[in-house]
Amino acid sequence: MTKTILLATTAILFTATGALAQTTAPAPAPQAEAGQQGVLVFTPDFFAAQRPNTALDMVNRIPGFSVQDGAGSRGFEGAVGNILINGARPASKNDTGSSVLGRTLVAQVDRIELVRGGAPGIDMQGYSVVVNVITKSQSSIEQILTGSYFLFEGGTDAANGSYQFTARDGDRVMGFTLSDGVSISDANGVGRVIRRSADGTLLRDEGYRNDQQGGGQSVRGNYANTFLGGKIDLTARIGQNDYSQWSVQDAPNVLRRNSYDEDGASGEVGAVYTRPVRNGLTSETRFIREWSDFESASVSSTRLGAVDSPEQRFASTGESSETILRSLLRWERSPSMTLEGGGEVAYNMLSVDQAFSVGGVGVPLPSASVTVEETRGEAFGKATWRVRPNLTVEGGLRLEASTISQSGDADLEKSFFFAKPRVQVTWTPMPQNQLRFRFERELGQLDFGDFAASAELSNENVFGGNVDLEPEQRWISELIYERRFLGDGIVSIGYRHDEIIDVIDRLPLPGNLSATGNIGDGTLDQLAVNVIVPLNWTGFSGGRFQFRNTWNHTEVTDPTTGQIRPISRVRPSQPGFTLSQDITSWKVNWSVTYLDRLQQISYDPDQTSGFRGSDYLEAFAEYKPTPTLSIFVKVNVWNDFQVERTVFANRSQARPIDYVELRPVDPRTFWQIRVRKTF
Repeated sequence: MTKTILLATTAILFTATGALAQTTAPAPAPQAEAGQQGVLVFTPDFFAAQRPNTALDMVNRIPGFSVQDGAGSRGFEGAVGNILINGARPASKNDTGSSVLGRTLVAQVDRIELVRGGAPGIDMQGYSVVVNVITKSQSSIEQILTGSYFLFEGGTDAANGSYQFTARDGDRVMGFTLSDGVSISDANGVGRVIRRSADGTLLRDEGYRNDQQGGGQSVRGNYANTFLGGKIDLTARIGQNDYSQWSVQDAPNVLRRNSYDEDGASGEVGAVYTRPVRNGLTSETRFIREWSDFESASVSSTRLGAVDSPEQRFASTGESSETILRSLLRWERSPSMTLEGGGEVAYNMLSVDQAFSVGGVGVPLPSASVTVEETRGEAFGKATWRVRPNLTVEGGLRLEASTISQSGDADLEKSFFFAKPRVQVTWTPMPQNQLRFRFERELGQLDFGDFAASAELSNENVFGGNVDLEPEQRWISELIYERRFLGDGIVSIGYRHDEIIDVIDRLPLPGNLSATGNIGDGTLDQLAVNVIVPLNWTGFSGGRFQFRNTWNHTEVTDPTTGQIRPISRVRPSQPGFTLSQDITSWKVNWSVTYLDRLQQISYDPDQTSGFRGSDYLEAFAEYKPTPTLSIFVKVNVWNDFQVERTVFANRSQARPIDYVELRPVDPRTFWQIRVRKTF
């Protein structure tokens, strides 16, 4: 009840406060770039009401755009984000577009281009929408000092901060970042664990509580300058991290403890060299090297009365690395056509040693110690053609060949070859209206960790490794309609259908183990809706309302039962409603977001597990008393959250239920206070 009251009161106070405030006139509408209806240009005056401090603040306020920094999967092509800076992506995958914009002050931004569906000279990397931030070349020294503090109701508080320095002098840019990160979760809290048999008999009724802490420290350096008739961008980072999580279940004469601890270190170097070869022809060469090592342990113990059950322990140590060399030629044949061709080679490695013991006695696991190596080569060609000012066609073909070898507990080698075509058509039949169609074959990136054993001792699960994994393939058809109105209003409706080959999910192994593997073919049907309505016309000056949701329907044949079911970990729906306002006279921006419900389920041969939640509230207010100072306060509130497990008695097709376990949790409300000063 307390959280319900807080949830409603927060929304009412934010709305009432905003309604009483006076605001300035709405921002000017973005303009279509001359001759390109698919490119909208946002100048700094568009963002004046929000009083942004950094370029990232500006990009986050572009209607119809959501920052994506890439999936972090292996390789470069198709694995990076949807942000470009001066037409190019950062030198490293981990030095993301949002990181670069976060250390770029507003005064350095000339304009921001929202590229919808492709444009000559722009590498979309598979995205239908990207932003291209154009910066100024004036000399400057920029410094950003940020500190944050997280206060958890009944939990462990945490703090972090960073210092960023950038010096610009024409084409030369150099800087460094010192960062102290923190790990937080919005799902930790207190509750109960209630387990019942198939006939409803109560088997367990125990109290539950959990928490976590962790973070990492890192230093990054960046340098860019003219070099041998072109431009070179360099970056390097080194850091260390630690993480600890625990949970306790208790009742009279019962005590169950679970813990997980991990320590690791990582580093990377990246370089990009671009050079004009002749008029309209540019070369780009990119090198990336990343590496990491880690050590982790999961421990589970139980005491019933005065008797201790044998302790279970799962330990893991390992190292991984990735090396990429990529080169391309981009030819701007005419103002309406760009051709691009090139290649990429990569080497990836994971070496891991794992051990599982019960009461100090080792338990054999398949693929407990394994080294996985991948060598991969890819050739690609692309073309972007603006057929007419309102019609753009982008097409390309990527040819990938790879070999994955394993050694250790399993010796195996597999080779693959895939052709990955792509075509995207963008049509703007009339101003403010756009249709985008995409047809593409995507190849999923294998998680090398799935080749080795793993464990979830808190859920009494131990998984074997799978030496027979193959990449998941998708044939994607997507159609998006977008309409803009009232300056920064937008309605976007998208439908997507995926034909999925070799779905990666959970499959049974001998010895009552399970693993991640290919379970057959499946489908995805997706409807995505995003609506943003400016509210100036209602008298709620500077206000906006947003509704956003993605409905997913998936199907695959379960390898244990032979029945059709959803694909694991795909959320069927997560509707969100946001009300926000810019109050320029008070130098305040505020926003309240409400999630009606969310759900995520995983399907294992021996159980189904997941969580359901509802009534999630996130509200923030940001006060900017001067152009160089920002004070940000945010609160996150869950009203209902439950972890669920249904465990089956055996793996027959009928799979009779052994027990059902519900863990209703009252997650901790937490506040974030952030102060940012720019110099």
